[in-house]
Amino acid sequence: MDFSLNEEQKMLQSMLREFAAAELEPVAAEIDRSDEYPAESLEKIVGLGLMGLTIPKEYGGNGEGLVELCLAIEELSHASAAVSNYLRISLSLAVVTLLDYGTEEQRQRYLPPHARGEKLACFALTESGAGSDIASIATTATRQENGYVINGTKLFVSNGARADIIILFATVDKSKKRQGVTAFIVERDTPGISVGKHEDKMGMRGCETVELIFQDCFIPEESRLGDEGQGFKIALEALNVSRVTVGAEAVGISRAAYEAALQYARERHQFDRPIADFQAVQFMLADMATRIDATRLLTHRAADLYDRGLPFIKEAAMAKVFGSEMSHFVTNKALQIHGGYGYIKDYPLERYVRDARILEIYEGTSEMMRMTIARRILADT
Repeated sequence: MDFSLNEEQKMLQSMLREFAAAELEPVAAEIDRSDEYPAESLEKIVGLGLMGLTIPKEYGGNGEGLVELCLAIEELSHASAAVSNYLRISLSLAVVTLLDYGTEEQRQRYLPPHARGEKLACFALTESGAGSDIASIATTATRQENGYVINGTKLFVSNGARADIIILFATVDKSKKRQGVTAFIVERDTPGISVGKHEDKMGMRGCETVELIFQDCFIPEESRLGDEGQGFKIALEALNVSRVTVGAEAVGISRAAYEAALQYARERHQFDRPIADFQAVQFMLADMATRIDATRLLTHRAADLYDRGLPFIKEAAMAKVFGSEMSHFVTNKALQIHGGYGYIKDYPLERYVRDARILEIYEGTSEMMRMTIARRILADT
């Protein structure tokens, strides 16, 4: 059993670590403060070719796997989780769905411009009455000649304000519950689409999260992804992949908090010695380092299983729930080590705490992840 990265993976990791330190860390606090779209930072990410990282070479991408995407997400999140989220959502939710369920014509139409960084994608799933309960989606797709008319409102759509490609979930028949949920590709310039409320969030500020409104929005039949009624399955499969990348995101944020705490503990003196000499602080640092390492191993295991085409749903849920709760623990302990300084905005600790908090909620709450894990282990025994 080999837990080491190969040479290409080490090169990717090193390149992204240097990039994140030089280009993202200096602007991360301002992106958080302003809560504005980080256009310049994303242009630099496009320049690295990251928008095509996991897109196959035949569609203009780099052809890398989920392990490589997790390496990228960890390094970018270490500097700015908000900026990293644009890439993570576009690749781990939208692009995965296009690769798994898109026709060849759909892939040829949407993947090459995404790989070139010309198009961004989003995943429009959540509604006011449909969060964890996907089967309760109320947005309708009414069949008409040669297509569908979409009506409804989607909430909490990250990338939604800028995305050119919208992976949308709607129901063709509410009475069918999950069997009515269907997936579609909707292009940004389709008449009837408008952006509603821009959410003023606690964390991940700078990663735009909006309401998308669809009013008599006609899309042709060839915009459907998969078959009618297959959307529930499509959404869950995409979420399983994205949950692995949430584990990587948790590692990146937590590693930044841990490294800041470690440095501070060495430099901060109380009672005539560094606070790192005190056992209470040492135990916090030990717990932080152990949980970060454990999350990285869980995440890479799940990603490797996916890349090899093996079952990974349980492992993805484990990486997600353990990683998200780990990040809550680590960022709060790091703030505790900083004491009063951690609570002020001159230091990045309070940003790490705010950014980490959403990881226990989006793309599957911790409670839902435990249900998934329990179902799998009970089915196996």
